[in-house]
Amino acid sequence: MEHNQIKDLYQTKRSLELEWEQDHNKEGIYTLNMVRIDEEIKKVISQIKATEAKEILHQVKIESVASDYSIAG
Repeated sequence: MEHNQIKDLYQTKRSLELEWEQDHNKEGIYTLNMVRIDEEIKKVISQIKATEAKEILHQVKIESVASDYSIAG
């Protein structure tokens, strides 16, 4: 489930980057809208980092439990 969430967040980030680029190409200067987009990109990046960290922690827990109950071990 979280993998899809991460994928969606990366798509959102890319969409915002394209919006920023289009605004820059249109205006030729750094606009207030670009500032807003930059802030949204920062929020999405924070969400990506948090979600990826949560997924990694979950995987580590699974591996830890699996090693505790390993037949071979």
